[in-house]
Amino acid sequence: MRRSIPVFLCIAGTVSLAACDTARVNGAQMDRKFQDVNVIDETDLSEVMLTVADPNEGVSYFERSLKGDPDRIDLMRGLASSLVRAKRMTEGVAAWARVADHKDGSNADSVALADALIRSGDWDRAEEVLNTIPPTHETYKRYRLEAMIADSNEDWKKADSFYETAVGLTTKPAPVMNNWGYSKLSRGDFAAAERLFLEAIQQDTTMFTAKNNLALARGAQGKYDLPVVSMTQIERAQLLYSLGLAAVKRNDVETGKALFREAIDTHPQHFEAATRSLRALDASAKS
Repeated sequence: MRRSIPVFLCIAGTVSLAACDTARVNGAQMDRKFQDVNVIDETDLSEVMLTVADPNEGVSYFERSLKGDPDRIDLMRGLASSLVRAKRMTEGVAAWARVADHKDGSNADSVALADALIRSGDWDRAEEVLNTIPPTHETYKRYRLEAMIADSNEDWKKADSFYETAVGLTTKPAPVMNNWGYSKLSRGDFAAAERLFLEAIQQDTTMFTAKNNLALARGAQGKYDLPVVSMTQIERAQLLYSLGLAAVKRNDVETGKALFREAIDTHPQHFEAATRSLRALDASAKS
């Protein structure tokens, strides 16, 4: 019986070692599983921080995350995007510059840098950045920015070409159509501007900026009736006010005053801007 004891101990030891190995394997598998879960959770949280969260909360989140892993380009992109969303443009430009210079930086990152530069008013540097991007990088965002740069240089032919290309590269062209229409409006091509604003509204019926621009384009042509588009009562009052401003600009003062009065009557609350403009015109007529 004494000889069986070492054999038993050896067997027990073998079983124990096997159990330890199994535990280590299972533990490693569990660690990997939890790591995967953490990555998924972190990705979801990053998406939240880039969309619905307060932009400054996003900045704080990505700054904290980068302290633990300062070279992770996805976190660097998140910080840069959040800074731009928070309108902290100087910091946002610097952050996007770091992303674009990163070893894993892409052409899309350079486009984002150019976008941040335009938002900060540095058009010349934005143009320089866009010129470094190869022509094979054909995206909606790139051509929208190229069109805006061409507009700023008053290179209308190039601007129209870039706007047209950008429209063809997106399923949601309303914003670029509105920009293109505003470009036409600034050139004095009011009929083309009116057409583009109408097309933008057809794509996005909630875009008030395009509705207001449409009113301005029509008013510049002496068309003082409201365009036939979907609008709320407040929007209607604001569009009447914009038409009134356009009328006054064309020296159609009495028409402008009538439109201001209609805007005041239409607005469900007190319409201070229209009231002030009407008083100014009345005072000017009496003096």
